[in-house]
Amino acid sequence: MGKSRNARRGQSAAEAVVETVDGGLAELIPDRDRARAWTLLIDGAPQSHVDLDDPAYLSFEYQRRLGHVIDLVAPPGKPVQVVHLGGGALTLARYVAATRPRSTQQAVERDAALVQLVRRELPLDPNARIRVRSTDAREGLAKIPDGWADLVIADVFSGARTPAHLTSVEFLTDVRRVVNDAGCYAANLADGPPLAHLRGQIATAGAVFPELALIADPTVLRGKRFGNAVLVGSAHPLPIAELTRRAASDPQPARLEHGRALTDFTGGAVPVTDTAAVASPAPPPSVFR
Repeated sequence: MGKSRNARRGQSAAEAVVETVDGGLAELIPDRDRARAWTLLIDGAPQSHVDLDDPAYLSFEYQRRLGHVIDLVAPPGKPVQVVHLGGGALTLARYVAATRPRSTQQAVERDAALVQLVRRELPLDPNARIRVRSTDAREGLAKIPDGWADLVIADVFSGARTPAHLTSVEFLTDVRRVVNDAGCYAANLADGPPLAHLRGQIATAGAVFPELALIADPTVLRGKRFGNAVLVGSAHPLPIAELTRRAASDPQPARLEHGRALTDFTGGAVPVTDTAAVASPAPPPSVFR
């Protein structure tokens, strides 16, 4: 399929941009309520929202929850080193650059055509220290030095599913290698009833990180609907009280589980290894209506 672009520069900036990328059909849809904001969809599934005028604005629920982790990973405004596995429209990389100037970031996004589209249509601040590598997330992670990152964020979806090789103990062991002793790991996970994938991912992270927290909509945690959950892991105690407060006061309030309650929620699930790993479940079609 060929390109269909309004960005033949004389036309209105507020028209959709549609282009075939490696992962499917990418659409950049203008946000009618925000002048220079766009939503990225891949094959109809929302991936990212970016406001070029206000990169600290996070529209998606799960991205706000990851934003809370970014806010608390170091004192306010302190530059940090962040690895983003999965780039999309680089929403969270832009957020880090806006809220923590002089931060150094590496984004690993396999879809090279998507990276080109995003760079062209949603250009990054030239002062932002964001390096984007077009390679597989696990291959890109393997090239990052030991202890380099204050934070590793995993938000990788292919066809709205997390690839199997990014769900295992072996993968998270390499994440742990890259995260420094004071840093943490945060993952966007998607699941629905009976939440077998989510429970398995908590058990898997628990095999690598001694401290865990899970942030999600209560209806998702009760297995009432398909949705996103943010899993946070660290070698040191997490800022549970502040994360809990921020999650609860969000426009879409979320619940935080940790400690014994999280262990109980995991319900005896066992860690996932490379040999047994499967992709996360596909969301039902109703999720994106």
